[in-house]
Amino acid sequence: MRRKKNKRKREKIEIITNCIVLFFAGLSLFPLYWLVTSSFKNSADVVKMPPDWFPKSLNFSNYVDVFNNQPAFIWTYNSLFVALMSTFALIVVSSLAAYAFSQLKFKGKNIIFIIFISSLMIPKEVMIVPLFRIIQDMNMVNTLSGMIWPNVATAFGVFLLKGFFDTIPDSLREAAKIDGASEFRIFFKIMLPLVKPGIGALFILNFVQVWNDYLWQLVVGQDVHSKTLMVGIATLMQDLNPNFAYKMAGATVAAIPMLLIFIFFQKYFTKGITIGADK
Repeated sequence: MRRKKNKRKREKIEIITNCIVLFFAGLSLFPLYWLVTSSFKNSADVVKMPPDWFPKSLNFSNYVDVFNNQPAFIWTYNSLFVALMSTFALIVVSSLAAYAFSQLKFKGKNIIFIIFISSLMIPKEVMIVPLFRIIQDMNMVNTLSGMIWPNVATAFGVFLLKGFFDTIPDSLREAAKIDGASEFRIFFKIMLPLVKPGIGALFILNFVQVWNDYLWQLVVGQDVHSKTLMVGIATLMQDLNPNFAYKMAGATVAAIPMLLIFIFFQKYFTKGITIGADK
């Protein structure tokens, strides 16, 4: 009898817990729901009180106008190119640096790593002016290259991947060295596949960060055709009589790539975060 009571009590607690989780999950999904449904409404219906929780009729003209009246295809291409190239370049640079700090032995390694990681304490906004002066001197203003390269020189990726390389036993590298494998072969064939979860987590985090990076892209991309999607969509609200539904449609288009990235890389992201917690 006592076991049955305890079992029933646990079941009740699980039901209550699940209800609470579902409630907060619904709250977190509501902004996305409101964004998507508002993109199919008229501008007046978006700010209507009391609001219409579901559009009375699906109005696709907002999406058509975004791509017809604005260079949204160019903005989308710019955002995808900048986010993907920045992320791939960051993964290459960070994985090489993290492998060196973790597996190789050289004089002053710990001091260099501490100085390198201390750059994480410097806010990015502090570096905007000197970075822009450098990009300006290199004639990279209004170019995608000017948006990409500053995002590659960050210490976060090195810090994240070093933790994964540290979990690989030294005996594995030593055995490969005895078999005659070169350092690059050990890195690409043995070490890199073992840190795939960390690379997946870094890919998602950096892609989303670069995709949403409004300030730097606004400073560098001053020409209408060099703007990214985030900057371009923000300009839609600068009219005296802004069309809110038009803005919602643009924001929905900007949110789609991030949702797809999370869906396709969720396995690596979850595994990477879990391994990091176990460490």
